[in-house]
Amino acid sequence: MQRWSVVVPAKRLVAAKTRLTPLTAALGGAPPAGHGDLVLALLGDTVAAALRSPAVGLVLVVTDEPRAAAVVTALGAETVGDEPDSGLNAALAHGAEQARLRAAGPVAALSSDLPALRPEELTEALTAAAALPRAFVADAAGTGTTLLAVRDGELEPRFGAGSAAAHAAGGAVPLDGGWPGLRQDVDTPADLHAACWIGVGDRTSGFLEATSWTPP
Repeated sequence: MQRWSVVVPAKRLVAAKTRLTPLTAALGGAPPAGHGDLVLALLGDTVAAALRSPAVGLVLVVTDEPRAAAVVTALGAETVGDEPDSGLNAALAHGAEQARLRAAGPVAALSSDLPALRPEELTEALTAAAALPRAFVADAAGTGTTLLAVRDGELEPRFGAGSAAAHAAGGAVPLDGGWPGLRQDVDTPADLHAACWIGVGDRTSGFLEATSWTPP
């Protein structure tokens, strides 16, 4: 099986997942403390699932956030600073370059907010991607991207609004597997509800149980 290096971006907590702040405020958390705990839980569950995939040889998290670095290194991931400090796509491109210095093989970019991700989903997606020069997995809405996998060439990430169309225009092939956990990123309270119905990991469920929150 082809082994991939997976690059995961992690913003500083004060700037991460701002559309979730109404939910964390309602739970009694005040940014950056309570909100940051949720962001770290989403990140931790994502990285833990990726590390358990036999298709993954390295998980490299691009971050300047000390708490995020502590969470992921404890799980077994490696980190690199966001030296470009020029936004998400620049961070991912930098991470891909650093990953290739650390490990041979193809590189993928994975969203950091996939708390319902299952290792077998990522394994299936990366196995399918290995047959293509460039491939991506669209999010549940069909407009965003949760995984960009590049077997040959530069990563050239185009994350952001309309990224699914942008990656397709750049030559990446959309993968059509079901993979609900891989597709369900969490940007809004509604997204978190959807992820919970799929089944989130221990860190996210632990945070929500501690706040007595349950999806409606």
